[in-house]
Amino acid sequence: MTYLDHNATTTLSAAAREAWLRASEEFIGNPSSPHRLGSRADRALTEAREELAAMLGCDALDIVWTSGATEANNLVVHHVAQSLEEEGEMWLSAIEHPCVLEAAKKWLPERHRLLAVTHVGAIDVAYVANQIAKRRPALIGVMAANNETGVLQPWAEVMAMARAAGVPFFCDAAQWLGKMPAKGLGAADFVSGCAHKFGGPKGVGFLKCPGKGKVHPLIVGGPQEEGRRAGTENVAGVVAMLAALREREAAMARNEQLVRQEAKEAFEAALVTTLPGSEIVGSGQARLWNTVSALMPEADCQQRWVVKLDKAGFAVSTGSACASGKEVASHVLTAMGYGPSDSGRALRFSAGWETPAGAWNELLAALKQVHSAMGK
Repeated sequence: MTYLDHNATTTLSAAAREAWLRASEEFIGNPSSPHRLGSRADRALTEAREELAAMLGCDALDIVWTSGATEANNLVVHHVAQSLEEEGEMWLSAIEHPCVLEAAKKWLPERHRLLAVTHVGAIDVAYVANQIAKRRPALIGVMAANNETGVLQPWAEVMAMARAAGVPFFCDAAQWLGKMPAKGLGAADFVSGCAHKFGGPKGVGFLKCPGKGKVHPLIVGGPQEEGRRAGTENVAGVVAMLAALREREAAMARNEQLVRQEAKEAFEAALVTTLPGSEIVGSGQARLWNTVSALMPEADCQQRWVVKLDKAGFAVSTGSACASGKEVASHVLTAMGYGPSDSGRALRFSAGWETPAGAWNELLAALKQVHSAMGK
């Protein structure tokens, strides 16, 4: 099976696996315990905190370990909801991950608004500037890179705009980290990330938040993480996460992503030529080097491309869900101006660092075969 669903989760990298095994043997104590084994585990967390902070460009005390980006994102929204002034409002891009949007619906059902994106899937900066000039929100949230389309968001530009207006800025960097350099993200007030998107283990992540001032915890019952997140920290997971991120940052420093970008772009060009009626979502816009979101030629729900490709030996993702013969439109594609029928044709192909370069050519051949078998 050729795995092309790395935006959902990645395979554990060799460096992360080795680090996890070593940490599991060396750091057996609870980091909160007063004995030497506890202190040793706590020191490992401190060293990882300092390393991550250096990568992001922030203070080590800004880092809170979590179970992943979903928890981190919920923590941000919960914190804002608890500290929001009476007339305050949270602004989020309309293409944020569901864990952000659903958290906003839960904690701020009447006090959040969605910011428009362009047809190519990037937040409309001019629209944001126009809105800030009229009203100052309590926080602006814009993800770094979209999980469905791979479109890179102008987060740094929006962050500068927010800072000039005295507005805190939140960035979900789950898809960015490990594929794009982490440097500069630490300038945001809140940044979330998780290990399993770049070769680390599942079940561990972080939130970068202001080190000074109160952060209203989502999980209570212990003093861990300076009172910002209760619960015994996943020491081995944190150590493995940093090992994976260190490995990815080193690969990017050597520009190893460029050849992967070229292979992906060659696939895209061949796809739209080979299969009339197909379309690359976000074409012409800067996107992650590993991600292709494509609208395929028409196929009904019973002949889902993803099912046919799975039988052909390729694990890919679809941009919509099929239940009882009905398509549930992707909120990302809807925000970009695509209709429900378009969502039903959407496939996402996402490679990883270890994906062989030839996988794109093999995928193209499989798509041609599936298309032919469908009789389209």
